[in-house]
Amino acid sequence: MRFIRFMPGLLLSVLALVAPAAAFAADAVPTISIPQISQAPELSDFAGMTPATALARQMSKMENFVQREPTDGAPASQRTEVYLGYDERSLYAVFLAFDSDPSQIRANLASRENISGDDTVELTIDTFNDQRTAYTFRVTPLGVQWDARWTEGFSNRAGFDTTWEAVWDSEGEVNDQGYIVRIAVPLRGLRFPDAQDQVWRVQASRQIPRLSEESFWPPYSNAVDGRLNQTALLTGIRNVSPGSNTQIIPFVFARDVEAINPRAPGGPLMESDKEYDLGVDAKFVFNDAWVLDLTLNPDFSQVESDEPQVTVNERFEVQYPERRPFFVENADFFATDSILLFTRRIVDPEGGMRLTGRAGQWGFGTILMNDEAPGLNRADTDPLKGEKANIGVFRAYRDLQGQDRIGMLFTDRELADGYNRVLSVDGKFRFNENWVTNLEFINSDTEPTFGGAELSGMQRNVRIDRVGRGFNTHFHIVDTDADFRAQLGFQNRFFKSDISGIHWRSDYQIYPENSNLNNWAPGMMFVYQDDKDGTKVYSEVSPSINWAYATSRITLGAQDITEVLRPIDFPGLVRPVGYSYDNVNARYRNTALSSLTFDVSFRTGTALNLVPRRGTLPFVADTQRFDVSLLWRPIERLRVDNSFVTTELDSSRGKVFSNEIFRSSWNYQFTREMSLRFITQYEKTDAGPNTRLIDDENLNFDILLRYVINPWSALYVGYNTNQSNFDIIEVEDEREVVVTNDLKRDGDQIFVKFSYMFQP
Repeated sequence: MRFIRFMPGLLLSVLALVAPAAAFAADAVPTISIPQISQAPELSDFAGMTPATALARQMSKMENFVQREPTDGAPASQRTEVYLGYDERSLYAVFLAFDSDPSQIRANLASRENISGDDTVELTIDTFNDQRTAYTFRVTPLGVQWDARWTEGFSNRAGFDTTWEAVWDSEGEVNDQGYIVRIAVPLRGLRFPDAQDQVWRVQASRQIPRLSEESFWPPYSNAVDGRLNQTALLTGIRNVSPGSNTQIIPFVFARDVEAINPRAPGGPLMESDKEYDLGVDAKFVFNDAWVLDLTLNPDFSQVESDEPQVTVNERFEVQYPERRPFFVENADFFATDSILLFTRRIVDPEGGMRLTGRAGQWGFGTILMNDEAPGLNRADTDPLKGEKANIGVFRAYRDLQGQDRIGMLFTDRELADGYNRVLSVDGKFRFNENWVTNLEFINSDTEPTFGGAELSGMQRNVRIDRVGRGFNTHFHIVDTDADFRAQLGFQNRFFKSDISGIHWRSDYQIYPENSNLNNWAPGMMFVYQDDKDGTKVYSEVSPSINWAYATSRITLGAQDITEVLRPIDFPGLVRPVGYSYDNVNARYRNTALSSLTFDVSFRTGTALNLVPRRGTLPFVADTQRFDVSLLWRPIERLRVDNSFVTTELDSSRGKVFSNEIFRSSWNYQFTREMSLRFITQYEKTDAGPNTRLIDDENLNFDILLRYVINPWSALYVGYNTNQSNFDIIEVEDEREVVVTNDLKRDGDQIFVKFSYMFQP
């Protein structure tokens, strides 16, 4: 098979890299042992910001937090104590967050996970002690929750993945010495080894936004690459198990919608319709570390709208995050540096199953499902009408010493007589505490849906990174054949087929003494790409400099770009044509005020017009872009998020276009469970004579009442209405849509969604 032709070279590379990694030995790891307690602790057990009862005094204590930001290695400016304990059902943590000026604590009543700008405390737990993934639980002084899955490495899931949701308990209160927070994490919501004695890893932290301070125990230094390799060992937990952990989550979704039917007899027409949907998700946990997810008519309705992004004059597609429940658990299992599984490609499945879990040093995951989307809304004569894509995914990896790992991923998408099959082998290896590398070698085989020549291609992906307190660098080589295809993946400029190139980014952090300036950092990014025929297609040189103060950050930068479009990139070109353009940019962010945070950026220079008038070729035009985001907290219960983006392209030939996007989201929190949210979004494209774009104007209003008990048990009642610049006119006994200067309602809906989690 073609799949195995690259294996020998890969294995030699792996062996060559494992050897130097073996020489790296970590410093002594701090350890904390926690006791089993007889009952759940309460805030009252810590009255007066001290362990006031025998139960509280029994719990293990963490203290002496150390800053990571703004001064790495310095003692925390405010004292924090954390008390840990467990029983047969839950892990408990109580944070005593002392503050020399409690009136400055930022604490607002907000919806779950909508806590940016507030003071917080955080507990991170690596239950497999593998230093690769962990659960993180963050809480505000008022007990509002935020949770995420932390993943080490370079994949699109690396860092905090907030799409992961858990059911846990928290509460908090502010007092005259600071604030106190209690966290209770049910063991049935965690995955951990099936062993009598558990050895986990733990990290506690505190965030103080008015000081831009993050402090940790044990110390988590930015002079060392990685997070979980700087955590403490957690021992003392014995004879625990998630127990019988079964979750059944049925949902019902109903809506009354009025919208334009473009396929109505005689032409487009406004029509009303009622829709009802029922489905169920089920989760079964066995042997503590294995999870089976089943779904029937899965709940893929999305009541939370995606953040607006500029898509006009963009050459590559925009990536939106996956937030649908079925794909969330252990999503990091399937993530690699090359995004080979972008689950938003699976649009409308009837059902599916997913199995993920660990056995010793091995991890496994598989997904089987179908997708009805390819066969929907097609004409009766279309051969794909009613066809469904069948999808299979398999992932396996093995953990080596330290944080080293090797793995493989296989994806298969089959539609009609065609298929796309991708096999990847990947590895991450650490040279020392600063240097780390990632290798990925991928092969794809594609049989076109309606016949034709089979396509086969490879992608080679190698990156080397250094993370330190001073010098940081990222060096990345991606080499992709012309016939490489990954239909379930996501390919941006760096990973696109028929592209070979490098991108390199470096900066150097400088920390002045006795200065209001925390640090400043000059940096540089360089990109060079050509195609498989050796034609240069893209190059970029981008210097920048960044200044960081306690509550503000300033960045200045520039870009000098040369881009080549080939006939395959733009219809009408008969040969490759090069374009040179550049810009300067600036950004300022300020968090000094508790009620107001703003972020402003500006870019001016030239850009490539990729949407020229029909019959003409792309050309370089003058451009300006202005971005503003503003978070306003006028009262404790109200949060207002505003954003505005405007982009303009002009040239000596005349105006190309202008594009404006304004979004304002108002959220009023009645209680921790119930909130009312209102969003208005306005977008306008004003097209000039030098573009094929047309004038486009859109105004949307969205109101949503939410009652959320936990991420899986919630009631949503919403109304949405949309207006755009169109009209429907009669032309020769048929209707057609025309562009106008006035806004007219083109659709609205009222919907109800209810889901509830049953946990026997």
